[in-house]
Amino acid sequence: MTLPAPLVTFLLLTASNVFMTFAWYGHLRFKSAPMLVAIGISWGIAFFEYCLMVPANRIGYGTMSAAQLKVMQEVISLTVFVGFNTWWLGEPPTWRTLGGFALIIAGAALIFSNKG
Repeated sequence: MTLPAPLVTFLLLTASNVFMTFAWYGHLRFKSAPMLVAIGISWGIAFFEYCLMVPANRIGYGTMSAAQLKVMQEVISLTVFVGFNTWWLGEPPTWRTLGGFALIIAGAALIFSNKG
């Protein structure tokens, strides 16, 4: 049984965003680590993000437009970030953060509302 391309794309983008979020923000928990160490570790983590992001976009493109792929990635990224920020950095979202993200998600809904 083969999974539908949009589902595979969603799953790969979600996994890639977990790596991306750790690459970009994970080091903030370790402020005493030297900057070059943080950069090196972040690059190493980002490698795995790219290994998932590139196939996700290749699989999804054609079934979805490039704009739809980008918006899907952004919504997933924000969702992953809220969980990460709460769990890893101990910063739960405020109502302003959630409201801003809701507006972005509304924009995503608009983009997905019509393929043309």
